[in-house]
Amino acid sequence: GGRGGGGGRRGVRVKIEDGAQGSFRRRLEAELQQQIIAPASICCGLQSEMKAKPHEEQVRFASQLVVRQRMKSVANIGKITKAMKMVAAARMRGAQNKVQECRGMTDPCSRIFGENPLVKGTSSTVPITSDKGLCGGVNSQVNRVTRVLQQVVGPDAEDPRIAILGDKGKSVLRRVFPSNIDSTFTDSTKQTITFSTASAIAEEMLQKNYSSCRIVFNRFKSAISFQPTVATVLSQESIEADPALVEKFDEYELEGPDRSEFLQDLSEFNLASTLYWGMLENNCSEQASRVQAMENSSKNASEMLSELTIKYNKTRQAGITTELIEIISGAVALEG
Repeated sequence: GGRGGGGGRRGVRVKIEDGAQGSFRRRLEAELQQQIIAPASICCGLQSEMKAKPHEEQVRFASQLVVRQRMKSVANIGKITKAMKMVAAARMRGAQNKVQECRGMTDPCSRIFGENPLVKGTSSTVPITSDKGLCGGVNSQVNRVTRVLQQVVGPDAEDPRIAILGDKGKSVLRRVFPSNIDSTFTDSTKQTITFSTASAIAEEMLQKNYSSCRIVFNRFKSAISFQPTVATVLSQESIEADPALVEKFDEYELEGPDRSEFLQDLSEFNLASTLYWGMLENNCSEQASRVQAMENSSKNASEMLSELTIKYNKTRQAGITTELIEIISGAVALEG
């Protein structure tokens, strides 16, 4: 029994020693764990600070994405404007040749009847504008001259009417003179300008029985300049009512019909040819102005792209620098 008791005491002692060793082991592991995990806790603190500010990273990456998308759109716009400049330059050369050939059609009538914007009776102002935009101040000059010309009338003259060619003049003058517009002609310059188109417009205008038509357009001078011009076309009644014009006209020898019928045919042809000439001149000025506008747009797009590239590189470099600082800070903290 005693052995059994001694054996029991010995067994109890072993159990106590095992318990002391276990507590010592746990204390040692705890000390080592504190020394080893302490830098990790610091690093976790840095990570917690980083996670506490997710909005800044999101804003940074979002701003980079926005700048990159804007750079792409600006580059695409620059490509489009360069292509439009090349197309406008090619069209301007063709339109310039047509203008040089057409000027001889209207010069004889201009020398005979001259220019007389102070007309009597019921007159019509015909502004020639384009149907497309992106061509600088071509259309605004025609609209400005038309607004001024509406106030320039002779004595005992009625309020001038308006017949508009082109969508850009229609959109502006309709708000300024809503009750003076008799007719509008759109989409006439989107296709190739022909004498048949001008004749159809002139035929419709002749049905209004205007005493005169004052055609406003931009006269092409060079690739960088154009001049607003007013060409006056008198009707047969207005010519016969002016003795000075009749006397000047009688200086020429005529064959065929009498003077009234000849003046009627000449007035109709003069209106159609002047409209055709004005449409060609304005179209050539439009293409020249579009070349300049697209060149300026391409230059602005290039400058904007360079500025956006610098901004994007600065933002990206700032992000990289911030990430490097965070990595180095974590490494230093791990080293203790």
